Amino acid sequence: MPSSTFFHAALHASDVVFRQVTHASKVQALARKIGLENPVVVQSMYIFKQPHIGGEVTPHQDATFLHTEPLGRVVGLWIALENATEENGCLWFLPGSHTSGITRRMVRTPPGTIPCTQFIGSEREYDSSPFIPVPIGKGGLILIHGEVVHRSEANRSETSRHVYTFHLMEAKDTIWSQENW
Repeated sequence: MPSSTFFHAALHASDVVFRQVTHASKVQALARKIGLENPVVVQSMYIFKQPHIGGEVTPHQDATFLHTEPLGRVVGLWIALENATEENGCLWFLPGSHTSGITRRMVRTPPGTIPCTQFIGSEREYDSSPFIPVPIGKGGLILIHGEVVHRSEANRSETSRHVYTFHLMEAKDTIWSQENW
């Protein structure tokens, strides 16, 4: 999985600035516009790829880590805090992959077990040629369907790439897996 640097700490709940962004009226309006009736923030993180050392993030689906029944009830909001270019590790997407389901899940292991998570199932192998890059300017927003396959390449540039991302789940008629990390 990813070798970029992530800071997970429920930023949407623990930091006033991230809380304001996550719960902004524009975010609420967008959630309604895409059909979410009872959106719940289930995860947030700050991702940073430093110049020349920010690593590749291999192809994955967020629903692998944020599983719901039914599937397709999670959407990521990826906010570029700096320009995200092909050179510094913008997102790449596999068109149409949001319709193929998932083949693996990351689940919690029993209490006291090391490691505290494990994968069930296996990741598909992906040919890199059909992926398309999605560069975006500072302040831009990318919506990520929970089942779409996406990745990012290593930062080969002189500039960093920082983003704030969080995931919304439609809580109405949705079951959040108790096995989620």
